[in-house]
Amino acid sequence: MGYKVAVVGATGAVGGEMLNILAERAFPADEVVALASRASEGKEVSYGDERVLRVRALESFDFEGTDLGLFSPGAAISKVHAPRAAAAGCVVIDNTSQFRMDEQVPLVVPEVNPEALERFRERNIVANPNCSTIQMVMALKPLHDLAVVRRVVVATYQSVSGAGARRMSALAAEPPEQHDLVMDWRWEGDESDEEAKLRAETRKILELPELPISATCVRVPVMIGHSEAVWVELERPLEPDEATAVFRDAPGVRVLELPDFPTPQDAAGQDEVLVGRIRRDGASPNGLALYLSCDNLRKGASLNAIQIAELLLGALAPTAR
Repeated sequence: MGYKVAVVGATGAVGGEMLNILAERAFPADEVVALASRASEGKEVSYGDERVLRVRALESFDFEGTDLGLFSPGAAISKVHAPRAAAAGCVVIDNTSQFRMDEQVPLVVPEVNPEALERFRERNIVANPNCSTIQMVMALKPLHDLAVVRRVVVATYQSVSGAGARRMSALAAEPPEQHDLVMDWRWEGDESDEEAKLRAETRKILELPELPISATCVRVPVMIGHSEAVWVELERPLEPDEATAVFRDAPGVRVLELPDFPTPQDAAGQDEVLVGRIRRDGASPNGLALYLSCDNLRKGASLNAIQIAELLLGALAPTAR
C-alpha cells in the first residue's frame, strides 16, 4: 500500500517542481492531491509527463488520512494550515520560513544532518531550509568535518525563481536590462531577512550557534539557479587539492575544475550542488575561497523536501484506506 501525499502550493514554482520530482523519483504514492487557495480551485497542474491533477482548495481540505504534506504556500499560510495537517496525523515538510527556527522542528538537509529527523514527531513538522542555505551547508559540512569551520563570508546571486512564478513570468516577458530587480525581502536596518535567515539557519543545521557569518544577498536577472561566492576560514590550513578531494567524495556535490566553473545555466535541472573555483583565500592564512551554483527549485527546495520524505518512509506507515 502506498502513501497519500498532499502538495500544498501546487500552482507555484516550487509546488510544481515538487509534483515533477515526486513523479521522476517514483515516490511510492497511491494518491497525490494538489492543493492551493480557493482562487486556484479547479485549475489543472501536471504530475509527471502524463498525468494531470485538478487543484483542490486548501482551506476546506481535510488532512485526515493524508500521510505526508509537502508545503510551499508562503509562511503565513503554513502558519495556519501546517499545524492543522500535523494534528490530523499528516507529517508536514514545510518549505517556508515559518518553522525553521522553531526549537521543536528539525531543519534538515539529508546529506548534512539526517540525524535531526529523529525528532520529527515532536510537532509532526520538518522544516526545509532556505534555498541559499541548503547549497552553502552542502559545501561547508565536508570542510567542517575535515578542518572545522571558524568563519564564513558569503555573497549570493539569486535567481528570480526564488521570488515565485510571477517574477519568473515577468522576467520572461521583459529584457533582463528592463526587469525590475527591487528586492522582495524585508529589511531590518541595512540587513535583509534573507541574510539573517542564511546566518541563523546555517548555525542551526551545523550546530554551531556562535559561528560568525557575514552575508550579502542580491537578486540577479537569471531565471533559475542561485550562485554563491563563499570565503571560509578554517581551524587549520587546508590545501585546495585537499578540499577538492573532500568535495569529490561528498554526497550531492559535483566539482568543476578550471577552465570549467559553476554557472546557473549548468546547475538548472541538475540535482547536485556545483562547486568550483576552489582556491586559497589570500586574506586569511587558514582560508579557502569557492564558488557554488545550484538549481534553487530542485535541490534548493523541492528535491530536498522529497529527500526528507524518502528518509521518513521507514517511520511512516501508510494510512489504511
